[in-house]
Amino acid sequence: MTTTRRWYFNRKPSRDLEADTLQLREDRLPEPQQGEVLLRSIYLSMDATNRLWLGDWDLYMDPIREGEPMKGFTLAEVMVSRHPGFPKGSLVAGLLPWSEFAISDGSGLSIVPRIPGLKLADAFGVLAIAGPTALVGLMEIGRPKAGDTVVVTAAAGAVGMLVGQIARIHGCRTIGIAGGAEKCGWLTSEFGYDHAIDYKRENVVERLRQLAPQGVDVHFENVGGEMLDAGLTVMKDFGSVVICGLISTYNSNAGDRIPGPYMFRNLIMRRLRVQGFVILDYAERYPEYQQQLAQWMLEGRLNFRLDVTQGIDTALDALKMLYTGANKGKVLVQIGADPS
Repeated sequence: MTTTRRWYFNRKPSRDLEADTLQLREDRLPEPQQGEVLLRSIYLSMDATNRLWLGDWDLYMDPIREGEPMKGFTLAEVMVSRHPGFPKGSLVAGLLPWSEFAISDGSGLSIVPRIPGLKLADAFGVLAIAGPTALVGLMEIGRPKAGDTVVVTAAAGAVGMLVGQIARIHGCRTIGIAGGAEKCGWLTSEFGYDHAIDYKRENVVERLRQLAPQGVDVHFENVGGEMLDAGLTVMKDFGSVVICGLISTYNSNAGDRIPGPYMFRNLIMRRLRVQGFVILDYAERYPEYQQQLAQWMLEGRLNFRLDVTQGIDTALDALKMLYTGANKGKVLVQIGADPS
């Protein structure tokens, strides 16, 4: 019998994540039965939507109930297998408990190939969630053409840092919006953005009008609120607005009245196409997306940053970083030893 530490949803937060929102407990796991595997967690991905799963919003998936294990996208190694599809020693990824070890019947898991030339943390950090989200959101929802102007909010975040580079690969002109001089410096020096706007010290609408006097073709939204309003204000006729995330609202409750967007009228005035998406709907095409992203990574065409905390006990603090902007890259928690 295996002992594991595991995080549980303990108490619903009133707003921000609190010290007792999640609780780390020690559990005992039984031996895996026929059709099951014992998994050892290696890396846990921290994603902004994790906060929504703890609330009472009407979501794209069942929320996590109080008393249930917290979940997240995890890279794990198969330690014991009684499942023909997952040999011992193979790497798998999927939505799993925040736990050092876990028993699974294989539902929702996929084999993760080792890619020569890519570190395991790099591959998981880009290929698991952030990379496919950036690729689908930009190319299949936004549908830019070469020469188009693409604006990205939270451009220094896990998804945003990749969107700008994918847009540049396809011949687009890019403007990234981020908070602080350091992050804006990354946008132009590391992530290939043509221009960066610091929303903390610049008027975003004025700067967008200066940098895109003819208007914006594709707006890729990760924040919501004032950033979405700024984007809607400067759109070009028949432009596309991609709603990937609304992180500025994620600490709100379902009954809260969230103002705006005040420039909603521009959906008519500019005849805009606005579409939201959830990357889980594209799971069947993951191998296609991951192959393309891995190729760009190996060619040195995708730069990225990881912000990795060590140990399962750091998981709650790591998640909180996403809402304060304290992270300096895609946030991962390394729970166990990296076999590579």
